Amino acid sequence: MQLTDAQLSNLLLAKKIISRTDLKKIAKFAEETDVSLWDGLVEKGYTTDQAMGKLVAEVIKVPFVELSKQNISDETMNIMPEEVAKRHKMVTFAEDEKYVSIATADFKNQILPKLVAQKTGKQVKIFFATEQDLNQTLLNYHTDFQEIFSKLLNEADGRVMRTVAHDPPVKKLVDEVIKAAYLEHASDIHIEPNEDEVLVRFRIDGILHDIASLPKDLLGRIVTRIKVLSSLRTDQHLAAQDGKIKMDINGERLDLRVSIIPIAEGEKVVMRLLTSQARSYSLEELGINETDLVKIKKAAARTDGMILVTGPTGSGKTTTIYSILKTINTRETNLTSIEDPVEYRIKGANQVQVNEKTNLTFANGLRSLLRQDPDYIFVGEIRDNETAAIAINAALTGHLVFSTLHTNNAVSSLPRLFDMKVEPFLVAGTVHVIVAQRLVRRICPHCRVSETIPVTELQKYLSLETINKHYIPVGDKKEVRVYRGQGCRVCHNTGYKGRIGIYEVLEVSKDLRELIAKKADADAISEQALKEGLTSMFDDGIEKITKGMTTIEEVLRVTKTEME
Repeated sequence: MQLTDAQLSNLLLAKKIISRTDLKKIAKFAEETDVSLWDGLVEKGYTTDQAMGKLVAEVIKVPFVELSKQNISDETMNIMPEEVAKRHKMVTFAEDEKYVSIATADFKNQILPKLVAQKTGKQVKIFFATEQDLNQTLLNYHTDFQEIFSKLLNEADGRVMRTVAHDPPVKKLVDEVIKAAYLEHASDIHIEPNEDEVLVRFRIDGILHDIASLPKDLLGRIVTRIKVLSSLRTDQHLAAQDGKIKMDINGERLDLRVSIIPIAEGEKVVMRLLTSQARSYSLEELGINETDLVKIKKAAARTDGMILVTGPTGSGKTTTIYSILKTINTRETNLTSIEDPVEYRIKGANQVQVNEKTNLTFANGLRSLLRQDPDYIFVGEIRDNETAAIAINAALTGHLVFSTLHTNNAVSSLPRLFDMKVEPFLVAGTVHVIVAQRLVRRICPHCRVSETIPVTELQKYLSLETINKHYIPVGDKKEVRVYRGQGCRVCHNTGYKGRIGIYEVLEVSKDLRELIAKKADADAISEQALKEGLTSMFDDGIEKITKGMTTIEEVLRVTKTEME
Protein backbone atom coordinates (compact mmCIF):
# COMPACT_ATOMS: atom_id res chain seq x y z
CA MET A 1 0.00 0.00 0.00
CA GLN A 2 1.25 3.48 -0.92
CA LEU A 3 -0.31 6.74 0.26
CA THR A 4 -1.50 9.18 -2.37
CA ASP A 5 -0.50 12.84 -2.07
CA ALA A 6 -4.01 13.59 -0.80
CA GLN A 7 -3.80 10.89 1.88
CA LEU A 8 -0.33 12.10 2.83
CA SER A 9 -1.59 15.69 3.10
CA ASN A 10 -4.41 14.66 5.44
CA LEU A 11 -1.99 12.64 7.56
CA LEU A 12 0.50 15.52 7.89
CA LEU A 13 -2.25 17.95 8.88
CA ALA A 14 -3.76 15.48 11.37
CA LYS A 15 -0.36 14.93 13.00
CA LYS A 16 0.26 18.73 12.99
CA ILE A 17 3.61 18.22 11.25
CA ILE A 18 2.96 21.12 8.88
CA SER A 19 0.49 23.99 8.66
CA ARG A 20 -2.13 24.11 5.93
CA THR A 21 -0.46 27.25 4.48
CA ASP A 22 2.97 25.63 4.30
CA LEU A 23 1.45 22.47 2.87
CA LYS A 24 -0.06 24.46 0.00
CA LYS A 25 3.34 26.01 -0.69
CA ILE A 26 5.00 22.58 -0.76
CA ALA A 27 2.25 21.13 -2.97
CA LYS A 28 2.75 24.00 -5.43
CA PHE A 29 6.53 23.53 -5.34
CA ALA A 30 6.13 19.77 -5.94
CA GLU A 31 3.85 20.36 -8.92
CA GLU A 32 6.17 22.98 -10.46
CA THR A 33 9.30 20.87 -10.07
CA ASP A 34 7.58 17.60 -11.04
CA VAL A 35 8.36 15.76 -7.79
CA SER A 36 6.12 13.96 -5.31
CA LEU A 37 4.74 15.73 -2.25
CA TRP A 38 6.98 13.46 -0.15
CA ASP A 39 10.12 14.57 -2.02
CA GLY A 40 9.01 18.19 -1.88
CA LEU A 41 8.69 18.08 1.90
CA VAL A 42 12.16 16.55 2.22
CA GLU A 43 13.77 18.98 -0.26
CA LYS A 44 12.31 22.00 1.53
CA GLY A 45 13.57 20.70 4.89
CA TYR A 46 10.20 20.20 6.60
CA THR A 47 11.06 16.61 7.41
CA THR A 48 13.48 13.81 6.52
CA ASP A 49 13.05 10.71 4.38
CA GLN A 50 13.43 8.52 7.47
CA ALA A 51 10.87 10.48 9.51
CA MET A 52 8.36 10.21 6.66
CA GLY A 53 9.01 6.48 6.42
CA LYS A 54 8.36 5.95 10.12
CA LEU A 55 5.16 8.00 9.94
CA VAL A 56 3.74 6.07 6.97
CA ALA A 57 4.77 2.71 8.44
CA GLU A 58 2.91 3.61 11.64
CA VAL A 59 -0.25 4.49 9.71
CA ILE A 60 -0.26 1.37 7.53
CA LYS A 61 0.70 -0.74 10.56
CA VAL A 62 3.80 -2.31 9.02
CA PRO A 63 7.18 -2.34 10.81
CA PHE A 64 9.68 0.22 9.47
CA VAL A 65 13.30 -0.52 8.57
CA GLU A 66 16.22 1.73 7.63
CA LEU A 67 18.10 -0.44 5.16
CA SER A 68 21.08 1.91 5.20
CA LYS A 69 21.70 0.87 8.81
CA GLN A 70 21.42 -2.87 8.14
CA ASN A 71 24.45 -5.10 7.63
CA ILE A 72 23.11 -7.13 4.70
CA SER A 73 25.20 -10.11 3.65
CA ASP A 74 25.57 -10.98 -0.05
CA GLU A 75 24.04 -14.40 0.65
CA THR A 76 20.89 -12.85 2.14
CA MET A 77 20.56 -10.23 -0.56
CA ASN A 78 20.94 -12.80 -3.33
CA ILE A 79 17.97 -14.85 -2.06
CA MET A 80 16.09 -12.63 -4.48
CA PRO A 81 17.82 -12.38 -7.88
CA GLU A 82 19.12 -8.89 -8.71
CA GLU A 83 16.91 -8.42 -11.78
CA VAL A 84 13.76 -9.44 -9.86
CA ALA A 85 14.62 -7.28 -6.83
CA LYS A 86 15.23 -4.18 -8.96
CA ARG A 87 12.11 -4.71 -11.06
CA HIS A 88 9.81 -5.08 -8.05
CA LYS A 89 11.71 -2.78 -5.63
CA MET A 90 12.07 -5.41 -2.93
CA VAL A 91 15.10 -6.36 -0.82
CA THR A 92 15.73 -9.45 1.31
CA PHE A 93 17.77 -7.88 4.10
CA ALA A 94 17.85 -10.34 7.02
CA GLU A 95 17.29 -14.01 7.80
CA ASP A 96 17.60 -16.43 10.68
CA GLU A 97 16.66 -20.07 11.20
CA LYS A 98 12.96 -19.31 11.04
CA TYR A 99 12.37 -16.05 9.15
CA VAL A 100 13.39 -14.10 6.04
CA SER A 101 12.81 -10.32 6.21
CA ILE A 102 11.77 -8.41 3.07
CA ALA A 103 11.65 -4.62 2.69
CA THR A 104 9.44 -2.86 0.16
CA ALA A 105 7.63 0.45 -0.39
CA ASP A 106 4.74 -1.11 -2.31
CA PHE A 107 2.73 -4.05 -1.01
CA LYS A 108 0.80 -4.81 -4.21
CA ASN A 109 3.02 -7.76 -5.12
CA GLN A 110 1.84 -10.65 -2.94
CA ILE A 111 3.38 -13.40 -5.08
CA LEU A 112 7.08 -12.58 -4.66
CA PRO A 113 7.14 -12.98 -0.84
CA LYS A 114 5.42 -16.37 -1.26
CA LEU A 115 8.09 -17.45 -3.76
CA VAL A 116 10.81 -16.40 -1.31
CA ALA A 117 9.09 -18.46 1.39
CA GLN A 118 8.98 -21.49 -0.92
CA LYS A 119 12.61 -21.05 -1.96
CA THR A 120 13.94 -20.77 1.60
CA GLY A 121 11.43 -22.92 3.45
CA LYS A 122 11.07 -20.09 5.98
CA GLN A 123 8.36 -17.66 7.01
CA VAL A 124 8.50 -14.17 5.53
CA LYS A 125 8.33 -10.89 7.46
CA ILE A 126 7.41 -7.76 5.48
CA PHE A 127 8.85 -4.34 6.40
CA PHE A 128 8.25 -0.87 4.99
CA ALA A 129 11.26 1.04 3.61
CA THR A 130 11.33 4.35 1.79
CA GLU A 131 11.86 4.37 -1.98
CA GLN A 132 15.06 6.38 -1.61
CA ASP A 133 16.46 3.88 0.89
CA LEU A 134 15.45 0.95 -1.34
CA ASN A 135 17.02 2.49 -4.43
CA GLN A 136 20.31 3.06 -2.63
CA THR A 137 20.33 -0.48 -1.23
CA LEU A 138 19.54 -2.06 -4.61
CA LEU A 139 22.75 -0.51 -5.93
CA ASN A 140 24.68 -2.70 -3.48
CA TYR A 141 24.18 -5.91 -5.47
CA HIS A 142 27.76 -6.99 -6.05
CA THR A 143 28.76 -7.54 -9.64
CA ASP A 144 32.03 -9.03 -10.85
CA PHE A 145 32.74 -6.69 -13.76
CA GLN A 146 35.87 -8.56 -14.81
CA GLU A 147 33.71 -11.66 -15.23
CA ILE A 148 31.11 -9.75 -17.29
CA PHE A 149 33.74 -8.25 -19.57
CA SER A 150 35.52 -11.60 -20.01
CA LYS A 151 32.22 -13.23 -20.98
CA LEU A 152 31.61 -10.54 -23.60
CA LEU A 153 35.07 -11.06 -25.04
CA ASN A 154 34.53 -14.83 -25.22
CA GLU A 155 31.40 -14.17 -27.28
CA ALA A 156 33.63 -12.56 -29.90
CA ASP A 157 35.97 -15.57 -30.24
CA GLY A 158 35.84 -17.05 -33.71
CA ARG A 159 33.66 -14.30 -35.12
CA VAL A 160 34.55 -12.32 -38.21
CA MET A 161 34.90 -8.72 -37.11
CA ARG A 162 32.81 -6.19 -39.00
CA THR A 163 33.39 -2.43 -39.05
CA VAL A 164 35.68 -1.35 -36.25
CA ALA A 165 33.32 1.16 -34.66
CA HIS A 166 30.24 -1.05 -34.73
CA ASP A 167 31.71 -4.46 -33.91
CA PRO A 168 28.95 -5.92 -31.64
CA PRO A 169 31.15 -7.21 -28.75
CA VAL A 170 33.09 -3.92 -28.56
CA LYS A 171 29.87 -1.89 -28.73
CA LYS A 172 28.40 -3.91 -25.88
CA LEU A 173 31.67 -3.81 -23.97
CA VAL A 174 31.77 0.01 -24.01
CA ASP A 175 28.08 0.15 -23.00
CA GLU A 176 28.73 -2.25 -20.10
CA VAL A 177 31.73 -0.23 -18.88
CA ILE A 178 29.60 2.95 -18.78
CA LYS A 179 26.67 1.16 -17.16
CA ALA A 180 28.98 -0.41 -14.56
CA ALA A 181 30.41 3.01 -13.69
CA TYR A 182 26.89 4.40 -13.28
CA LEU A 183 25.83 1.54 -10.99
CA GLU A 184 28.98 1.93 -8.89
CA HIS A 185 28.35 5.70 -8.47
CA ALA A 186 31.67 6.43 -10.14
CA SER A 187 32.44 10.03 -11.07
CA ASP A 188 35.02 9.14 -13.75
CA ILE A 189 35.98 6.23 -16.01
CA HIS A 190 39.68 5.79 -16.90
CA ILE A 191 40.61 3.53 -19.82
CA GLU A 192 44.40 3.33 -19.58
CA PRO A 193 46.65 1.50 -22.07
CA ASN A 194 49.66 -0.19 -20.47
CA GLU A 195 52.43 -2.17 -22.11
CA ASP A 196 50.50 -5.45 -22.31
CA GLU A 197 46.92 -4.66 -21.17
CA VAL A 198 44.18 -2.04 -21.04
CA LEU A 199 43.19 -1.14 -17.49
CA VAL A 200 39.66 0.02 -16.69
CA ARG A 201 39.53 2.12 -13.53
CA PHE A 202 36.65 3.95 -11.82
CA ARG A 203 36.94 6.93 -9.51
CA ILE A 204 34.57 6.11 -6.67
CA ASP A 205 34.22 8.44 -3.68
CA GLY A 206 37.26 10.37 -4.89
CA ILE A 207 39.59 7.34 -5.07
CA LEU A 208 40.58 5.38 -8.21
CA HIS A 209 39.83 1.64 -8.18
CA ASP A 210 41.02 -1.00 -10.65
CA ILE A 211 37.88 -2.61 -12.09
CA ALA A 212 39.00 -4.85 -14.95
CA SER A 213 41.85 -5.70 -17.30
CA LEU A 214 41.24 -6.04 -21.04
CA PRO A 215 43.47 -7.35 -23.86
CA LYS A 216 45.73 -4.67 -25.37
CA ASP A 217 44.65 -5.51 -28.92
CA LEU A 218 41.13 -4.21 -28.14
CA LEU A 219 42.33 -0.67 -27.35
CA GLY A 220 41.98 0.68 -30.91
CA ARG A 221 38.42 -0.59 -31.33
CA ILE A 222 37.33 0.62 -27.87
CA VAL A 223 38.74 4.12 -28.43
CA THR A 224 37.19 4.28 -31.91
CA ARG A 225 33.78 3.28 -30.54
CA ILE A 226 34.00 6.04 -27.91
CA LYS A 227 35.07 8.56 -30.59
CA VAL A 228 32.05 7.62 -32.73
CA LEU A 229 29.69 8.05 -29.75
CA SER A 230 31.18 11.45 -28.90
CA SER A 231 31.41 12.70 -32.52
CA LEU A 232 35.21 12.94 -32.54
CA ARG A 233 37.63 12.32 -35.42
CA THR A 234 38.39 8.61 -35.69
CA ASP A 235 41.41 9.20 -37.94
CA GLN A 236 43.21 11.49 -35.46
CA HIS A 237 45.44 9.58 -33.02
CA LEU A 238 48.21 12.07 -32.18
CA ALA A 239 46.20 15.00 -30.79
CA ALA A 240 44.04 15.53 -27.71
CA GLN A 241 40.28 15.54 -28.36
CA ASP A 242 37.28 16.45 -26.18
CA GLY A 243 33.68 15.44 -26.75
CA LYS A 244 30.36 14.50 -25.16
CA ILE A 245 28.16 11.40 -25.01
CA LYS A 246 24.49 11.38 -24.07
CA MET A 247 22.72 8.17 -23.14
CA ASP A 248 19.92 6.79 -20.96
CA ILE A 249 20.49 4.23 -18.20
CA ASN A 250 17.62 2.90 -16.09
CA GLY A 251 15.42 5.74 -17.30
CA GLU A 252 17.91 8.44 -16.27
CA ARG A 253 19.75 10.74 -18.64
CA LEU A 254 23.49 10.36 -18.39
CA ASP A 255 25.91 12.92 -19.84
CA LEU A 256 29.57 12.00 -20.25
CA ARG A 257 32.38 14.45 -20.92
CA VAL A 258 35.03 12.62 -22.93
CA SER A 259 38.74 13.46 -22.97
CA ILE A 260 41.17 11.49 -25.15
CA ILE A 261 44.93 12.10 -25.16
CA PRO A 262 47.81 10.22 -26.81
CA ILE A 263 50.30 8.69 -24.35
CA ALA A 264 53.32 6.42 -24.90
CA GLU A 265 51.27 3.18 -24.90
CA GLY A 266 48.36 4.45 -27.03
CA GLU A 267 45.33 6.68 -26.55
CA LYS A 268 44.00 7.14 -23.00
CA VAL A 269 40.32 7.89 -22.40
CA VAL A 270 38.79 9.59 -19.37
CA MET A 271 35.01 10.01 -19.17
CA ARG A 272 33.37 12.21 -16.51
CA LEU A 273 29.85 11.05 -15.59
CA LEU A 274 27.27 13.77 -14.98
CA THR A 275 23.95 12.44 -13.69
CA SER A 276 20.87 13.86 -12.02
CA GLN A 277 21.33 11.05 -9.52
CA ALA A 278 24.57 12.67 -8.36
CA ARG A 279 22.88 16.05 -7.85
CA SER A 280 19.52 15.13 -6.27
CA TYR A 281 20.42 16.09 -2.72
CA SER A 282 18.44 18.24 -0.33
CA LEU A 283 20.39 20.69 1.85
CA GLU A 284 19.71 18.53 4.90
CA GLU A 285 21.28 15.47 3.23
CA LEU A 286 24.60 17.18 2.54
CA GLY A 287 25.76 16.92 6.15
CA ILE A 288 25.64 20.62 7.12
CA ASN A 289 24.95 21.08 10.84
CA GLU A 290 21.70 22.75 11.94
CA THR A 291 23.28 26.03 13.06
CA ASP A 292 25.04 26.51 9.72
CA LEU A 293 21.90 25.46 7.80
CA VAL A 294 20.02 28.33 9.42
CA LYS A 295 22.74 30.78 8.28
CA ILE A 296 22.56 29.51 4.69
CA LYS A 297 18.75 29.54 4.54
CA LYS A 298 18.67 33.04 6.01
CA ALA A 299 21.07 34.31 3.30
CA ALA A 300 19.15 32.45 0.55
CA ALA A 301 15.91 34.16 1.65
CA ARG A 302 17.37 37.58 0.75
CA THR A 303 16.71 39.31 -2.57
CA ASP A 304 20.21 40.70 -3.09
CA GLY A 305 23.83 40.13 -2.14
CA MET A 306 26.12 37.18 -2.69
CA ILE A 307 26.56 33.61 -1.43
CA LEU A 308 29.94 32.04 -2.14
CA VAL A 309 30.93 28.37 -1.95
CA THR A 310 34.65 27.61 -1.92
CA GLY A 311 36.91 24.60 -2.10
CA PRO A 312 39.19 22.71 -4.50
CA THR A 313 38.03 20.96 -7.68
CA GLY A 314 35.83 17.96 -6.88
CA SER A 315 34.85 19.13 -3.38
CA GLY A 316 31.11 19.26 -4.16
CA LYS A 317 30.73 23.06 -4.51
CA THR A 318 28.27 22.88 -7.40
CA THR A 319 26.18 20.22 -5.66
CA THR A 320 25.85 22.49 -2.62
CA ILE A 321 24.75 25.46 -4.75
CA TYR A 322 22.26 23.33 -6.73
CA SER A 323 20.79 22.14 -3.42
CA ILE A 324 20.32 25.75 -2.28
CA LEU A 325 18.88 26.82 -5.64
CA LYS A 326 16.27 24.03 -5.49
CA THR A 327 14.89 25.56 -2.28
CA ILE A 328 14.34 29.03 -3.79
CA ASN A 329 13.45 28.25 -7.41
CA THR A 330 9.74 29.00 -7.99
CA ARG A 331 7.53 29.99 -10.92
CA GLU A 332 7.32 33.54 -9.52
CA THR A 333 11.07 34.09 -9.88
CA ASN A 334 13.64 33.98 -12.68
CA LEU A 335 16.69 31.83 -11.96
CA THR A 336 19.45 32.19 -14.58
CA SER A 337 22.92 30.67 -14.62
CA ILE A 338 26.15 30.75 -16.60
CA GLU A 339 28.06 27.47 -16.13
CA ASP A 340 30.96 25.46 -17.50
CA PRO A 341 29.59 22.86 -17.94
CA VAL A 342 25.88 22.75 -17.14
CA GLU A 343 26.13 19.67 -14.95
CA TYR A 344 22.48 19.21 -14.00
CA ARG A 345 19.28 20.65 -15.41
CA ILE A 346 17.17 22.60 -12.93
CA LYS A 347 13.54 22.62 -13.99
CA GLY A 348 12.34 26.14 -14.78
CA ALA A 349 15.83 27.67 -14.70
CA ASN A 350 17.57 29.30 -17.66
CA GLN A 351 21.01 27.72 -17.79
CA VAL A 352 23.70 28.99 -20.18
CA GLN A 353 26.75 26.97 -21.19
CA VAL A 354 30.09 28.80 -21.47
CA ASN A 355 31.50 28.60 -25.00
CA GLU A 356 34.96 30.08 -25.45
CA LYS A 357 34.82 29.51 -29.23
CA THR A 358 31.96 32.00 -29.57
CA ASN A 359 33.41 34.32 -26.90
CA LEU A 360 30.61 33.35 -24.50
CA THR A 361 32.83 33.61 -21.41
CA PHE A 362 31.69 33.92 -17.79
CA ALA A 363 32.13 37.70 -17.97
CA ASN A 364 30.36 38.20 -21.31
CA GLY A 365 27.63 35.71 -20.42
CA LEU A 366 27.03 37.41 -17.08
CA ARG A 367 26.64 40.78 -18.79
CA SER A 368 23.96 39.28 -21.03
CA LEU A 369 22.23 37.57 -18.08
CA LEU A 370 21.76 40.93 -16.38
CA ARG A 371 19.60 42.00 -19.33
CA GLN A 372 17.39 38.90 -18.86
CA ASP A 373 15.54 40.32 -15.81
CA PRO A 374 16.90 37.73 -13.33
CA ASP A 375 16.05 37.43 -9.63
CA TYR A 376 18.73 34.83 -8.88
CA ILE A 377 22.00 34.42 -10.75
CA PHE A 378 24.38 31.48 -10.52
CA VAL A 379 27.88 32.14 -11.88
CA GLY A 380 29.63 28.77 -12.14
CA GLU A 381 32.98 30.21 -11.08
CA ILE A 382 34.55 33.62 -10.49
CA ARG A 383 37.80 33.18 -12.41
CA ASP A 384 38.98 36.68 -13.20
CA ASN A 385 38.78 40.36 -12.26
CA GLU A 386 36.15 41.16 -14.87
CA THR A 387 33.75 38.41 -13.76
CA ALA A 388 34.26 39.38 -10.11
CA ALA A 389 33.45 43.04 -10.81
CA ILE A 390 30.27 42.23 -12.77
CA ALA A 391 29.08 39.68 -10.15
CA ILE A 392 29.60 42.15 -7.30
CA ASN A 393 27.76 44.85 -9.24
CA ALA A 394 24.85 42.45 -9.85
CA ALA A 395 24.72 41.64 -6.13
CA LEU A 396 24.53 45.38 -5.36
CA THR A 397 21.69 46.06 -7.78
CA GLY A 398 18.88 43.83 -6.57
CA HIS A 399 20.03 40.34 -7.51
CA LEU A 400 20.98 37.41 -5.29
CA VAL A 401 24.18 36.00 -6.78
CA PHE A 402 25.64 32.54 -6.16
CA SER A 403 29.13 31.58 -7.21
CA THR A 404 32.20 29.48 -6.42
CA LEU A 405 35.86 30.24 -5.74
CA HIS A 406 38.94 28.04 -5.46
CA THR A 407 40.23 28.91 -1.98
CA ASN A 408 41.32 26.81 0.99
CA ASN A 409 38.81 28.11 3.53
CA ALA A 410 35.99 30.62 3.97
CA VAL A 411 38.08 33.53 5.26
CA SER A 412 40.71 33.28 2.49
CA SER A 413 37.95 34.00 -0.08
CA LEU A 414 37.95 37.63 1.03
CA PRO A 415 41.63 38.38 0.20
CA ARG A 416 41.05 36.48 -3.05
CA LEU A 417 38.33 38.97 -4.02
CA PHE A 418 40.63 41.85 -3.01
CA ASP A 419 43.28 40.37 -5.33
CA MET A 420 40.70 40.52 -8.11
CA LYS A 421 40.58 44.31 -7.65
CA VAL A 422 37.19 44.32 -5.91
CA GLU A 423 37.04 47.20 -3.44
CA PRO A 424 36.86 46.00 0.21
CA PHE A 425 33.78 48.15 0.96
CA LEU A 426 31.96 46.46 -1.97
CA VAL A 427 32.87 42.99 -0.67
CA ALA A 428 31.69 44.02 2.80
CA GLY A 429 28.40 45.28 1.40
CA THR A 430 27.52 42.29 -0.78
CA VAL A 431 28.84 38.99 0.60
CA HIS A 432 26.42 37.50 3.15
CA VAL A 433 27.65 33.93 3.58
CA ILE A 434 30.75 31.99 2.53
CA VAL A 435 30.63 28.18 2.63
CA ALA A 436 33.95 26.31 2.52
CA GLN A 437 33.85 22.55 2.10
CA ARG A 438 35.62 19.27 1.45
CA LEU A 439 34.31 15.75 0.81
CA VAL A 440 35.29 12.85 3.07
CA ARG A 441 34.44 9.21 2.53
CA ARG A 442 31.67 7.76 4.70
CA ILE A 443 32.31 4.61 6.70
CA CYS A 444 30.55 1.74 4.91
CA PRO A 445 27.30 1.02 6.82
CA HIS A 446 27.49 -2.66 5.85
CA CYS A 447 30.76 -3.37 7.63
CA ARG A 448 31.01 -0.56 10.19
CA VAL A 449 32.34 -1.57 13.61
CA SER A 450 33.17 0.44 16.70
CA GLU A 451 36.07 -0.03 19.05
CA THR A 452 37.75 1.73 21.94
CA ILE A 453 41.31 2.97 21.63
CA PRO A 454 43.60 4.56 24.23
CA VAL A 455 43.53 8.35 24.42
CA THR A 456 47.30 8.21 23.90
CA GLU A 457 46.69 6.56 20.50
CA LEU A 458 44.28 9.36 19.52
CA GLN A 459 46.90 11.92 20.54
CA LYS A 460 49.07 10.72 17.64
CA TYR A 461 46.54 12.41 15.34
CA LEU A 462 44.83 15.08 17.45
CA SER A 463 45.93 17.56 20.08
CA LEU A 464 44.74 17.04 23.65
CA GLU A 465 42.81 20.33 23.35
CA THR A 466 40.88 18.96 20.32
CA ILE A 467 40.23 15.64 22.08
CA ASN A 468 38.84 17.39 25.17
CA LYS A 469 36.70 19.64 22.97
CA HIS A 470 35.04 16.87 20.97
CA TYR A 471 35.20 13.81 23.23
CA ILE A 472 33.84 15.55 26.33
CA PRO A 473 34.11 14.47 29.03
CA VAL A 474 37.45 12.69 28.64
CA GLY A 475 38.57 13.55 32.18
CA ASP A 476 40.20 10.52 33.68
CA LYS A 477 39.10 8.24 30.85
CA LYS A 478 41.88 6.21 29.32
CA GLU A 479 39.93 5.21 26.21
CA VAL A 480 37.63 6.75 23.58
CA ARG A 481 35.28 5.15 21.07
CA VAL A 482 36.04 5.33 17.34
CA TYR A 483 34.48 3.74 14.24
CA ARG A 484 35.85 2.14 11.10
CA GLY A 485 34.80 -0.06 8.18
CA GLN A 486 36.18 -3.60 8.21
CA GLY A 487 35.92 -3.88 4.42
CA CYS A 488 33.36 -5.94 2.53
CA ARG A 489 32.29 -6.73 -1.04
CA VAL A 490 29.84 -3.81 -1.09
CA CYS A 491 32.62 -1.25 -0.46
CA HIS A 492 35.29 -3.11 -2.48
CA ASN A 493 37.05 -3.89 0.82
CA THR A 494 37.88 -0.22 1.36
CA GLY A 495 35.75 0.26 4.49
CA TYR A 496 34.09 3.30 2.86
CA LYS A 497 30.87 3.77 0.88
CA GLY A 498 29.72 7.17 -0.35
CA ARG A 499 30.87 10.61 0.73
CA ILE A 500 29.70 13.39 3.03
CA GLY A 501 30.76 17.02 3.24
CA ILE A 502 32.61 18.76 6.04
CA TYR A 503 31.88 22.48 6.14
CA GLU A 504 32.62 25.84 7.62
CA VAL A 505 29.98 28.51 7.12
CA LEU A 506 31.07 32.11 7.60
CA GLU A 507 28.14 34.48 8.11
CA VAL A 508 29.30 38.05 7.56
CA SER A 509 28.21 39.94 10.68
CA LYS A 510 28.31 43.69 11.31
CA ASP A 511 31.69 43.43 13.05
CA LEU A 512 33.10 41.32 10.24
CA ARG A 513 31.86 43.83 7.65
CA GLU A 514 33.78 46.57 9.42
CA LEU A 515 36.96 44.48 9.36
CA ILE A 516 36.47 43.61 5.68
CA ALA A 517 35.82 47.25 4.75
CA LYS A 518 39.12 48.16 6.45
CA LYS A 519 40.83 45.41 4.42
CA ALA A 520 41.91 43.60 7.60
CA ASP A 521 44.15 40.60 7.07
CA ALA A 522 42.82 37.03 7.06
CA ASP A 523 44.09 36.31 10.60
CA ALA A 524 42.14 39.21 12.11
CA ILE A 525 38.96 38.23 10.24
CA SER A 526 39.40 34.59 11.21
CA GLU A 527 39.90 35.50 14.89
CA GLN A 528 36.69 37.55 14.91
CA ALA A 529 34.76 34.79 13.09
CA LEU A 530 35.88 32.20 15.67
CA LYS A 531 34.77 34.54 18.47
CA GLU A 532 31.34 34.66 16.83
CA GLY A 533 31.10 30.87 16.79
CA LEU A 534 32.50 29.81 13.40
CA THR A 535 32.89 26.02 13.23
CA SER A 536 35.98 25.23 11.18
CA MET A 537 36.01 22.42 8.63
CA PHE A 538 38.43 20.53 10.85
CA ASP A 539 36.10 20.78 13.86
CA ASP A 540 33.11 19.79 11.73
CA GLY A 541 35.11 16.79 10.54
CA ILE A 542 35.96 15.76 14.10
CA GLU A 543 32.26 16.00 15.01
CA LYS A 544 31.45 13.61 12.16
CA ILE A 545 34.17 11.24 13.42
CA THR A 546 32.59 11.15 16.89
CA LYS A 547 29.22 10.33 15.29
CA GLY A 548 30.69 7.39 13.37
CA MET A 549 30.24 8.96 9.93
CA THR A 550 33.90 8.99 8.88
CA THR A 551 37.41 8.34 10.17
CA ILE A 552 40.30 10.39 11.52
CA GLU A 553 42.42 9.43 8.50
CA GLU A 554 39.82 10.85 6.10
CA VAL A 555 39.43 14.17 7.88
CA LEU A 556 43.19 14.63 8.17
CA ARG A 557 43.59 13.71 4.49
CA VAL A 558 41.33 16.49 3.22
CA THR A 559 42.13 19.17 5.84
CA LYS A 560 45.91 18.78 5.81
CA THR A 561 46.37 22.02 3.83
CA GLU A 562 44.31 24.00 6.36
CA MET A 563 46.39 22.72 9.28
CA GLU A 564 49.80 23.48 7.77
